[in-house]
Order: sequence, then structure tokens, then C-alpha cells
Amino acid sequence: MTAAPLLLVLGGLPGTGKTTLARLLARDLSATHLRIDTIEQAVVHSSLPVTEAAEVGYTAAMAVARDNLVLGLSVVADCVNPVTDSQAGWRTTAAETGARLVEIQLVCSDRAEHRRRVEDRVADIPGHVQPTWAAVSAAVLDPWPDAVGLDSAGRTPTELARDARHLIDRGA
Repeated sequence: MTAAPLLLVLGGLPGTGKTTLARLLARDLSATHLRIDTIEQAVVHSSLPVTEAAEVGYTAAMAVARDNLVLGLSVVADCVNPVTDSQAGWRTTAAETGARLVEIQLVCSDRAEHRRRVEDRVADIPGHVQPTWAAVSAAVLDPWPDAVGLDSAGRTPTELARDARHLIDRGA
């Protein structure tokens, strides 16, 4: 019997290190990396109204995750995961596919470091406009009680990946 594939959901505000960590873990786990920003930007470039990009992004990512998990492939979802509906959607995706679910919410407790990260980022998705510090600092996320918190303040990506792997290995 083979082990169930992993659905790792990395969430949190922009600038907390989600994409950097997601890329490291996807490589390390030989997993599919699903980045909501990439999907949403593709929606923005389509003929759909921009206001629908977030809902379409999460819906599409969960469908692609489902396809990969059914094949026995692990998935790293890289997203803000800001609302109860998106959180529940990932849990449903895991349950429907028999995947092992690990939910990690990244934070950066050092406000100055977080601001620097947000303001110094360069978009790596063509056409993607990075959120401003004002937008990030004003954002309110729904509580995510099923996630384990991981603080990226003062931490290297390697240190974060080590701690995330510990959470994954223990089945957080």
C-alpha cells in the first residue's frame, strides 16, 4: 500500500515568505506547486472581470490539486487563504482524495522586516502588481484554527523549510 499524497496548504499575508518556502518544499517533496497568484494573474489576462480572479483562482487551484492528488502526487498550495470558504475548500479537497492535509499559516512578527519584504519585492509573474504595504497591513484574514503558525521573522528560507518539514513529518 502506498502512502497517501500530501496536500500542504501554505497561507498568510503577502511578504511572509510563502512562495519562497513553497518552492523549496515542492522541490524537496517532488510535489506540484500551485501558486494562486499565477492563476489569478492568468484570469486577469483573460476576458473575465478582474473582480472574479480570486474566486476563480482558488476554484481552479483546488481542481488541479484534486487531479494531482488522485494520481498520488503531493501538492503544495501557495496562497493567502484569507477566508473560511477557501480554508474549507482545501480541507474538502484533501478529504475527497484521501490526501494527508497539513495547513501552515506563515506570519512575520517583525513589522519592520515584514514591511521591508513587501516594499522590496519584485514581481516575478508578468503583469502582476505587488500589493502595497498599506494594503497588506490593512488586510484582515479570517481565523484559521486548523493551521499551525510558523513565524518567518529573522529566519532564513532554509530554516523555515526545516521547521515546515518537521511539521509535515509529524503530521501537523
